[in-house]
Amino acid sequence: MVIKAVMLLVFFGVMVGIGLYCRKNATDVNGFVLGGRSVGPWLTAFAYGTSYFSAVVFVGYAGQFGWKYGIAATWAGIGNALLGSLLAWVVLGRRTRIMTQHLNSATMPEFFGKRFGSTSLKIAASIIIFIFLIPYTASLYNGLSRLFGMAFDIDYSVCVIVMAILTGIYVIAGGYMATAINDFIQGIIMIFGICAVIFAVLHSQGGFLAALKGLAEISDPAVSDAPGVFASFFGPDPINLLGVVILTSLGTWGLPQMVQKFYAIKSEKSIDTGTVISTLFAVIVAGGCYFLGGFGRLFSDKIDIAANGYDSVIPTMLSGLPDLLLAVVVILVLSASMSTLSSLVLTSSSTLTLDLLKGHVIKDMDEKRQVFIMRCLIVVFIVISVILAIIQYKSSVTFIAQLMGVSWGALAGAFLAPFLYGLYWKKATKAACWVSFLFSTIVMIANIFVRASFPTLLQSPINAGAFCMIAGLIIVPVVSLVTPKPNQKLVDDAFSCYEEKVLVPQSQALGEHK
Repeated sequence: MVIKAVMLLVFFGVMVGIGLYCRKNATDVNGFVLGGRSVGPWLTAFAYGTSYFSAVVFVGYAGQFGWKYGIAATWAGIGNALLGSLLAWVVLGRRTRIMTQHLNSATMPEFFGKRFGSTSLKIAASIIIFIFLIPYTASLYNGLSRLFGMAFDIDYSVCVIVMAILTGIYVIAGGYMATAINDFIQGIIMIFGICAVIFAVLHSQGGFLAALKGLAEISDPAVSDAPGVFASFFGPDPINLLGVVILTSLGTWGLPQMVQKFYAIKSEKSIDTGTVISTLFAVIVAGGCYFLGGFGRLFSDKIDIAANGYDSVIPTMLSGLPDLLLAVVVILVLSASMSTLSSLVLTSSSTLTLDLLKGHVIKDMDEKRQVFIMRCLIVVFIVISVILAIIQYKSSVTFIAQLMGVSWGALAGAFLAPFLYGLYWKKATKAACWVSFLFSTIVMIANIFVRASFPTLLQSPINAGAFCMIAGLIIVPVVSLVTPKPNQKLVDDAFSCYEEKVLVPQSQALGEHK
């Protein structure tokens, strides 16, 4: 217990210390929200990865999908690395950085407002973010509570409040730069932690081959009659597994807290380096989480899914670890949760301040006042998330994946296609954005309240969210072709940033020689 307590105190002390150290970088809006657009590749890549993978993935998704699909759940981690990280950086990274700086937009709603020349679109986007980031924020605490209860026997409410206060301190003090530096440290902890946990769990089962053999001998007639299905390449249900891969991988392309990481990156070289780092981080952390969860059924004699839900799978697998390793696991999950929480509350507060309050509710708002209001709203969002987390814990909603699925589905479904086409296609229209916004929010809200009316495949919020993302990619071009063309001057101005000439060394491009 002393070892665990000391490690936690050191961890919290470092996080808060970095927040206070970064105060000098958070005196204006550009510094507080984007770190002055001067964040290097390592910090950006780790900020992207740690915002991506939280306790929701480690405890909720890894446990649930590992139990359902066995070792095939690792495909979700591979998808996260290749589609959610590598391809996202390649397709979105450079263009996002160039156009958002050209349009002088610090948030995703502000991008929509300036790219499509619509204040109402900006306001709508900020309202959607406000509504759907809150349940995602609340879901972060759940997985943490189970591990803290197992390791320290601390009341859930106390655990949630302490984590929220400490996260709030460093985000309010240091803004994006403090978040990015802390994300880097937390990311290092996550990498070493997940590798140590996988080794320890597999060692407890006699090694990798013995664990795989044990998994192959497990059968569940309620899932599949095929022998060895939980140790197979695609698992018992490849169609629903594909839905998981799409939601958790393609979803990052439309999530404001993820895309805004590209706004802040420093340079061209930083994008290339960041792409590699972010992809490797995702392979280790996401791949490791789902790979670990795939062996969950080896502990089925200790797990009661009906009584405790899927969120109990990973904590049960870890309950037999030595105290020192258990302390590492708690700090790993703390790191994952706090990094994502800091990113979410910073995104929510900046969006609400810059896109909804500034110029609409409060007409005259200088830089100092904007930063002050953002700091106040961070407190508000954290308090709301704590209240919702405690209510959710004491109610019948116990599955982390439910909350995250609805949140990701609505946000990524609404924003992915308009943002992607906005960066690449001059013919995308304001009307197409509106249809994409409305379609995904209505579908995901309906999935909460009238889920039984949906087709069987889409009753899962995971599949419904994946459906919304794919549908948006079709809706935007189709609606754009049948609605009035966008203002040509507005479009030409937005895309003119890509035509600016820059000098590069010959190692990157051959010059023309006479």
